[in-house]
This record gives sequence, C-alpha cells and structure tokens, in this order.
Amino acid sequence: MFVIELRFEPFADTTISLAEKAINQYLEALRANGQILGREFAVAYNDGEFKVRLMMPEKTSLAHRHNSPWVKATLSGLTEAKLLAPREKFIGQDINSEVSNTEPASWQLLYTSYVHMCSPLRSGDNLLPIPLYQIPATFNGDHKRIIKWQSEWQACDELQMAAATKAEFAALDEISSVDSDMFRRGWDIRGRIEYLTQIPTYYYLYRVGGQSLQSELYRPCPKCGSAEWKLDSPLLDMFQFRCEPCRIISNLSWDHQ
Repeated sequence: MFVIELRFEPFADTTISLAEKAINQYLEALRANGQILGREFAVAYNDGEFKVRLMMPEKTSLAHRHNSPWVKATLSGLTEAKLLAPREKFIGQDINSEVSNTEPASWQLLYTSYVHMCSPLRSGDNLLPIPLYQIPATFNGDHKRIIKWQSEWQACDELQMAAATKAEFAALDEISSVDSDMFRRGWDIRGRIEYLTQIPTYYYLYRVGGQSLQSELYRPCPKCGSAEWKLDSPLLDMFQFRCEPCRIISNLSWDHQ
C-alpha cells in the first residue's frame, strides 16, 4: 500500500463547514469504492488549505478511470464548496502493509481479519489483496456493501480475539457459523463477485475449537455435509478445507494446529 497527501485549496470565499462536508463526502466515496483504505481520516486546515494523508492500494488508485459515479458526484461537490480539485503529493510506500495483487487470479476468496486494512478480496494464487475498484461495481455503482461487511466481520473478530466479555461467543458464532447473518451476507457478496468477474470465488469460514485433532480432520462441510472437502495439502499454507459446490474455504481449527 502507498501513502499520499491530498491538498484542497479554496478558489473563492467559503466556510470551514462547507469545505468539511464536501471533503468528507469525497473521502467516503473513495473509501466505498476501495480507492482509499481505513476508517478515519484526519483533515487538517493550515495556511489557507486543507490537507489529509491517505492509504491507497496502488500508486494509481486515485486515477479518474477508477472513479465510481459517487466519486464523480463528490468531485462536483468540491467545486460547489469553492474548492479546487485535490492536488496529490506522493509520500511513499507503507512498509507495514501488504502489496496489492498484480496478476490475474485463477480463483479468489473473501478473507479478512481485524488486523487487515486492505481489500477483503484476495487472490487464491498468492493471498494478496485485490483492489476492489479493479472489479465491476458490486452494488449501486461501487463496493460500499463489501466494505460494510468487512467492517462488521473485523469487529466480530476483534471481540472474539479479546475474549474479555460474553459478547465473544456471539461474535465468534457470526464469523464461524454458516447459519449466521454474517455468513449469509458475505456468501451472497461472494456470489455476486463471482458472477461479475467470472472467476471462482470462495468464502473464508473461520474455525476454532473442536474436540480433537482427529475429529477436526474429518469434520464435514458445515453447509452441505460433504466429507470430501478436506484437501490433501493445505492451500497457501493455511486452508485445509475447500468445498467446491458450496464455495467455502476453511482452516483446520486454530486450537489443533
């Protein structure tokens, strides 16, 4: 991922509130399209201009060809707020994050965790994140629904990892059960992505617990009950199970690895 600074300069008299609203709407539209990453953006005002530093999947993430209809509309909103089009200042590559996938994927998966800020769509060939704007818009012109699902999944993951409250069990059920709302929404999104990209796309089902290593090795697919989803060798050194009809991929329980 890469760090960039955007500068918004007024070209006529405006107000802080008008500029704030227009800039925040622009940033939210970029986030909903996967062009910038993260949840909170600190916008500073100094020396007559507004500045914000952002994380992007690629150096070209803000190219106009990637803009969704909402991003284009918010660019017009900047003009209405008497702000010039944002000026970009490239800062450099973020050394603490993953690089984006650059090669066509033979298969894909929806995979995230509470420590990942990158795209939840991963290449099945190398597990590198695929910028969402590289695939057709999934719902209503952009990828907001994917971003929302990712935020909710990560919130549940953080709760179950903290293991400090009773909420842990409800959160764990959401990310590890095929009967949960989280699975239903994520699995539907997965299907939408597969339909649009024509690339086999799988849903990662988190697994922890289980009675023993032996029982884990022979547990069936939780959606269709097939016992044939265990792989001869782990995919990407991480996934021991993959059900082709159900498009589910899973790990051997973390408690028995």
